[in-house]
Amino acid sequence: MEFFTYLYEDEIKRFFFQKPQVFSKYTERELLSYGLGATLYMPATRPNIHQEILSKKHEGLTSLVIDLEDAVGDTEVHVAEMMLITEVTKLFGEINRGFLRYEDLPLMFIRIRDLEQFKRVTEQLGDAIHLLTGVVLPKFSAKAGEALLETVRQIHSDDHPFYAMPILESALVMQKETRMNELMNIKYLLDNYRDNILNVRIGATDFCGLYGIRRSADTTVYDIAVLRDCISDIINVFQRFDSPYVVSGPVWEYFSAKKRMLKPQLRQTPFRERYGDEGLKLRAKLIDENMDGLIREILMDISNGITGKTIIHPSHIKVVQSLNVVSYEEYTDASNIVNAATGKVGVMKSDFSNKMNEIKPHFYWAKKTILKSQLYGVLHENYTNIDLIKKEVYV
Repeated sequence: MEFFTYLYEDEIKRFFFQKPQVFSKYTERELLSYGLGATLYMPATRPNIHQEILSKKHEGLTSLVIDLEDAVGDTEVHVAEMMLITEVTKLFGEINRGFLRYEDLPLMFIRIRDLEQFKRVTEQLGDAIHLLTGVVLPKFSAKAGEALLETVRQIHSDDHPFYAMPILESALVMQKETRMNELMNIKYLLDNYRDNILNVRIGATDFCGLYGIRRSADTTVYDIAVLRDCISDIINVFQRFDSPYVVSGPVWEYFSAKKRMLKPQLRQTPFRERYGDEGLKLRAKLIDENMDGLIREILMDISNGITGKTIIHPSHIKVVQSLNVVSYEEYTDASNIVNAATGKVGVMKSDFSNKMNEIKPHFYWAKKTILKSQLYGVLHENYTNIDLIKKEVYV
């Protein structure tokens, strides 16, 4: 698996100073945790999932979740389980016939409802479970989480890694009077299973549902006051330098145009300066497709140390992954900071003469940036993320 496989080799050379590297479920956990990118959710009742994966229908897709929880009606659960098992088993058959390698697959996860369903589905999958990178654990709690994580640990092996991705979306996490106690208890629990945790995810839709809130396409999660405060505390607990986890961005729910009340959230200048009139046309296209709100939220995610994002539409893949590519300036600063961390110097001027690089305060950021750069790549100095967003994807 590799980001931007839809680009030709000459385009990779033109855009990237350091090309994205190949990864799979067998990649070392710390690095792999940055490789989820745009994680596409699809209901387990969706037919022919294995054919979509075989045909690479969703160009650029590197991770997906087959959902048995909220995307499936309560009366559809049995059918959804049978369809999931059938589709994964068919895919496993293609592997056994030599038509596909494990390394060719996107990172695949199932999202389960509870422990009983988790055990039931994994038992029926048999050896086909080796196709999966792991399980998504919704409404994760300190009280019920240990039994789930213990089951993940039992499935995990060196030959076939299997990881958990807990979703923080319960009332105990959202409500202020219980939040910090619950977050700290969850953090303590995850630390005991660190080798089995790939990342921590944020369930913004469930959080909003607790208050009867639904954000519009003009509104990011950071504009909703109670949600912003909760996300802040999640970052505070799970991204501390001494025991960090990768935190993934919450889902963006919109993918079609509608009449809007608020002004567009993309500045004209970067598009006009880069491409002139063509750049302004691209900006208008992104706005028409409700992509400007998504772009703004991704940039806010990145500013807050969040990597990757849950998506519900393939049109979001390119935008999420393009914006997570590391710029040449970021990479150069990060490399200089890491290389200078010998104790001989405390501060130095950036090679770009526009900022101060303090070795100790910026070291954790630098390490994260280097890890991201290995998977997403590094742009050449004269290219920007807009160039990757502008590039058409043909399927």
